[in-house]
Amino acid sequence: MSTPKKRISFFESEEGTAVLLELEEMATNKSFNTRSSYSANGKLHPDNLISFVEKHKNYLNTHPAINPRQYVANLRLMTRVR
Repeated sequence: MSTPKKRISFFESEEGTAVLLELEEMATNKSFNTRSSYSANGKLHPDNLISFVEKHKNYLNTHPAINPRQYVANLRLMTRVR
């Protein structure tokens, strides 16, 4: 049985770079709730906080079947401060 491949080089592609820029813009924009969240991995995150951008980069890398543009569009809807 084959194992799913991670999108390791996704953020090195043109589309990946554009998605990364959108995530970073959202993180700096006060119109979105992009606070860091809890991470149980104390080795990678000694303060137990993972940044918004890193969290969603990891998700996109581990779920290659996800459409990244649609994912970011949904993030914009879910994290918008009203």
